[in-house]
Amino acid sequence: MTPVAGLDSEVAAAGSQNRSRPRAVLPALCVTQITSWGIVFYAFPVLLPRLTADTGWSTGTASAAFSAALLLSALAGIPVGRILDRRGPRAVMTTGSLLAVVAVLTVAAAPNLLVYFAGWLLAGAAMSATFYQPAFAAVTRWWGPDRIRALTLVTLAGGLASTVFAPLTALLAEHLSWRATYAVLALILAAITIPAHAVALRAPWPPAPAAEVRQLPTGKGSIARSRPFVLLAAAFTLSGFAVYAVVIGIVPLMLERGAGPTAAAWALGLGGAGQTLGRTLYAALARRTGATSRTVLLIAAGGATTAALGLVPGPTALLVVLSVAAGMVRGNITLLQATAVTDRWGTADYGRLSALLAAPVTIAAALAPWVGTSLAGLLGGYAPLFAVLSCLSAASLVLAFAAGRTRRVVAAQGV
Repeated sequence: MTPVAGLDSEVAAAGSQNRSRPRAVLPALCVTQITSWGIVFYAFPVLLPRLTADTGWSTGTASAAFSAALLLSALAGIPVGRILDRRGPRAVMTTGSLLAVVAVLTVAAAPNLLVYFAGWLLAGAAMSATFYQPAFAAVTRWWGPDRIRALTLVTLAGGLASTVFAPLTALLAEHLSWRATYAVLALILAAITIPAHAVALRAPWPPAPAAEVRQLPTGKGSIARSRPFVLLAAAFTLSGFAVYAVVIGIVPLMLERGAGPTAAAWALGLGGAGQTLGRTLYAALARRTGATSRTVLLIAAGGATTAALGLVPGPTALLVVLSVAAGMVRGNITLLQATAVTDRWGTADYGRLSALLAAPVTIAAALAPWVGTSLAGLLGGYAPLFAVLSCLSAASLVLAFAAGRTRRVVAAQGV
């Protein structure tokens, strides 16, 4: 039977006619993404120096627990995706919010490293049920062919998480201990995300479009084990590692180039602003390009900006511009990954397939800070590191092109 890849807009539109689009879902998810990311993720780097100073734990050890949370979120996202496909996001995201509150309180109260690590592992489970993947699954099923606009709004909101909660966390920490700060943040998390997910996501979960279900390949795991899917996952993983390593490396690279700490911080911050700007441009790009050409274009742009940052010695203003350009590419890649499954295989098995696609990328993101820093030490600086990262982007470009070509061949032959 022919795979779902290449479903035309008429089929998608017909399948979406019976979809309910509860009005409260989109604003609720925007608010909960800001809050969840802001407290569970972005508060950590703000509080880390105070945490280590108070406990005596090394920065590496304290950060390892955070990385373990990201790794667990990648693995837990796969069974969570299956539940989302069958039952929808309400129970998943409400339970995830409850777990997140307990996790933050556990970290805040941790008397030793064992409890501290346990708290972060619980946070990893919560991440898998509250961060982008379940929100993307909800929006993809409810919004159908209009999903790109809705996904863009959700990611734009998520991009504001650090803008809102990093300063708020720092302000609280000026007057409270890091433990009390986390406790206050946990109360905010509970007050906003638990009722929002429990109430706003009550609408009936619409079934996947019948046309897509009928065209799913026989054998539940056949798409995930197919050559196009594996190649695409490999491409996103290499590209994702390079992207996240660039984020971690931009400040030390700027310092190596002679920029001051303030200018380096501005480069990183404006790169985040570029990420938000880039997301606003994705819908127009999606209208004008196919899935493979869009993937190749964005990965190539990511590699080009990475190479430029590694090669251009200055001036500082030019490096800041390149950081903004790199941020714009990152913003588009977030939405590229969110739409990768539906662009190729439809929405019928979106939760599971998107979790499988995202898992290795999340693992790469968790390892990127440590591996990137280690490589910079071995290579003698961050400029050589950026050269290596641009080569990884080139490899991911080849994989993305091969995935698209293989998918076209399989679709032409039928399965």
